[in-house]
Amino acid sequence: MSDSPAARLQVLFEGRRLTPTQRRIAHCMVRAADEVPFLSSVELAELAGVSQPSVTRFAVALGFDGYPALRRHLRETVPPATGTTESEPNEYQQAVAGEMENLRRLAEVLADPAPVERAAALLAASRPLPVLGLRAAASQAFGFSYFAAKVHPDVRLLDEGGTMLEDRIDAAVRAGASALLCFALPRHPREVVDALAHARARGLSVVTVADSAFAPVAAHTDLLLPAAVGTGLAFDTACGPMLLGRVLLEAMCDHLPDAQARLEEFDGKAAARGLFVD
Repeated sequence: MSDSPAARLQVLFEGRRLTPTQRRIAHCMVRAADEVPFLSSVELAELAGVSQPSVTRFAVALGFDGYPALRRHLRETVPPATGTTESEPNEYQQAVAGEMENLRRLAEVLADPAPVERAAALLAASRPLPVLGLRAAASQAFGFSYFAAKVHPDVRLLDEGGTMLEDRIDAAVRAGASALLCFALPRHPREVVDALAHARARGLSVVTVADSAFAPVAAHTDLLLPAAVGTGLAFDTACGPMLLGRVLLEAMCDHLPDAQARLEEFDGKAAARGLFVD
């Protein structure tokens, strides 16, 4: 790895669970790596476009007593620029590289397909199949449900919270559901944790795709499949959880004997209706 100021700062931030405001500060520091060790908290706040207390909270989130301690650390550990002409990856390239590393780790985990295959068997057997995902995870739940509905006879998307969420879980149980799939991504809504606790209390087996095996939903999950999210930008990127959802769906097809017939039927109807231009 490069020993440049920007690279040293990037290492300091990697793996930290930072708020969007704190990530904004981190990105600003990486862009101005040469001058950051000499900025006051007020100057850094102005440079990042945040409040001075936000800079202080950011330093504490990194494990320092306050911003002065963080600045001392930077002066001691971040080397001055060497004048090298080698170009450093910018923050966008670093975010892509971080996701590539997440996918590499996911590939290593999938070397043992047994957990995915167990989860697929549970979900394929559930009629109906409720799929839960709120806030940041809503798009993951929607994407999975869209494709799963092409091979599974009854998929029920639960992507809205509120007082009716438990009612909809109850309705799925009354209709014969035996399992629930949840996508859980940070920041984890309390409502998801409560919904999973309710689902298990009603007898459902819960399968969860989450960013970590230590996510808050783990205590209310029968089978958790982890896939890390990217934290290199102000908002998380979820290539890993999305891909893991597709892998899970692929495995489900092996437990749905009429999956291929359903796909062919859909393709025939789509062609007749002219749904797609390609």
